[in-house]
Amino acid sequence: MTMTPEQASWFSGVFDRLVQNIDRVLLGKTHVIRLALTAMLSEGHLLLEDYPGTGKTSLARAIAESVRGTTNRVQFTPDLLPGDITGVNIYDQRTGAFEFHRGPIFANIVLADEINRASPKTQSALLEVMEEQQVTVDGVRHPVGAPFMVIATQNPIEQAGTYRLPEAQLDRFLMKASIGYPDHEATLRILEGAERRAHEVVVPEVVSAATVVEMATMARGAHVDPTINDYVSRLVEASRDADEIRLGVSVRGALALVRAAKTLAAASGRYYVTPDDVKALAEPVLAHRLVLDPEAEFEGVTASSIVGQLLIEVPPPSDRAAV
Repeated sequence: MTMTPEQASWFSGVFDRLVQNIDRVLLGKTHVIRLALTAMLSEGHLLLEDYPGTGKTSLARAIAESVRGTTNRVQFTPDLLPGDITGVNIYDQRTGAFEFHRGPIFANIVLADEINRASPKTQSALLEVMEEQQVTVDGVRHPVGAPFMVIATQNPIEQAGTYRLPEAQLDRFLMKASIGYPDHEATLRILEGAERRAHEVVVPEVVSAATVVEMATMARGAHVDPTINDYVSRLVEASRDADEIRLGVSVRGALALVRAAKTLAAASGRYYVTPDDVKALAEPVLAHRLVLDPEAEFEGVTASSIVGQLLIEVPPPSDRAAV
């Protein structure tokens, strides 16, 4: 169903209310909050990478509390097992049958804290559920319900006791964002409220889980002109041809960029996608999917700089039409 201007206006109003609500906890980080909500309403997952103490967990918790749904938090540790996340079948002596005990992954919003401190085997337990919203245990499928979102936090890989996330898992995160330290004014506001612990800050509910599902369905109806799809396709293809890249953006990445652009358009009160929507989301949606050539990485080239260069080299529809 195509989105109408009235629906886009309503969507934008609810989106702004959510941003203002979460801003009570994460002061001065409106841009990151908007990215996180865009990921949620695009039915995607969010990876937050930053140093400890920058508010990654606070952001995830505030999003969960703003949505009237179920939430669970998993602290990833080196000894965590896959069954600790997905759940296990336990034999019931009374009935003489195995009974499935659900793990913490069965919630509307799941906070996977410090995901890269667990072993790759445990991290892989999330692959199926992030892609298909179901868990398969002993050949039986268990759906997790809707909405479903994984908000994972990770420390930079240079820190001790961390494992690099596999490329296949990174590809399943719609976006990767970094919060960064607050500016001077925001730091002062935080210090003024130092008597309250972060988990004591109450974030009121804004929308129900059903409303989130409705908004996600609505966002899918935003109009995408064929020239926008062509622009995204050319960006993705250019990433695969770059000399500094060993592995470019997959088709899943291209689809993710279009989905996120639809949501951003609706959040801006528009029922159609513009090239600026694609440009605004290219770095958080595409950068973490790129695998750099080791020599380029050694020379200081970053995935974000590559995406920025692609946006310069690949002309958007309006520029191309003017040629």
